Amino acid sequence: MTQESVERMVLGDVELVRVVEWRGAFASAADLVPTAPRRTWQDNRGWLAPDHWEPEGDRAVMALQTWVLRSAGRTVLVDTGVGNGRERPGVAQFHHWQGDFLGRLELAGVRPEDVDVVVNTHLHADHVGWNTRAADGSDGSDGAPGGAHGPSRAGTGVATGADAGTEWVPTFPRAEYLVPAADDAHFGPDNGYGGGRAPHDRLVYEDSVAPLHRAGRTVLWDGSHRIDEHLTLESAPGHTPGSAVLRLASKGEHAVFVGDLLHSPVQILDPAHNSCFCLDAGGAAASRRRILERAADRRELVVPAHFGGSGTAEVRRDGNGFRLAGQEHRPRD
Repeated sequence: MTQESVERMVLGDVELVRVVEWRGAFASAADLVPTAPRRTWQDNRGWLAPDHWEPEGDRAVMALQTWVLRSAGRTVLVDTGVGNGRERPGVAQFHHWQGDFLGRLELAGVRPEDVDVVVNTHLHADHVGWNTRAADGSDGSDGAPGGAHGPSRAGTGVATGADAGTEWVPTFPRAEYLVPAADDAHFGPDNGYGGGRAPHDRLVYEDSVAPLHRAGRTVLWDGSHRIDEHLTLESAPGHTPGSAVLRLASKGEHAVFVGDLLHSPVQILDPAHNSCFCLDAGGAAASRRRILERAADRRELVVPAHFGGSGTAEVRRDGNGFRLAGQEHRPRD
């Protein structure tokens, strides 16, 4: 386990611990943010590489990570990564994933029974996976064989992970799981918003969300939801119908955990650029601009779900767009 797996900071009375499940080159830049011109990446190569972009292969560098917040005497997790042993046939990187996420949480001083609140910013596969674990440990979550670091590829002939008959139970048995009601309606069996579901979304819901409902651990919310005196959830729809941000305010220090409103810093330079995963392009761009405007005006530390490097960004206004603090480069028109 590398030392970079766990990183810490303090904002006011809240401790933040970053637990990295994986980081590296993920997808081509053109595929990840399709409308961002190649020259935007090239013009900003000096600071995009190596933390956010691998120029040689033209691939975006990203991380899978969970933020642990110790706030008001409680332990809060923000998103829960991919999870072990999941059937994700439509997402090769996550299919039969095996990793040591719980070991990394333990390195951060967190055992499953210590967690009081789990926040899912939305219900995509890489944000809800460790909501649950296999009751019999067949996903490797109890240290059984198969718990090696990193992804294993389908089609290798090696049996990894749990099978379709696995009983999934909440990983964090004492926690309440805060789930956006709009996403629960959309990704659940009734598909309340219609469309926008990939074939594997049903599998994600069945193994990582439905078991929470059966266990009575889910709290559905809409609009806004206050967790404690420092932490508040706020709807920011577009990436998914229920996408949310988590705001932190303590002793004059501020942060906003934006989930997948941002996959790459090029979306800060021009918030009109959506990732390929955004279900409502117009809604996602509007939410992104609104969140960035407030972050720039109020000096909120921006914490995206998948940024490499430090995992955070300080945003400043730059004409009609934005830039990162200390970074003057802008893409040409």
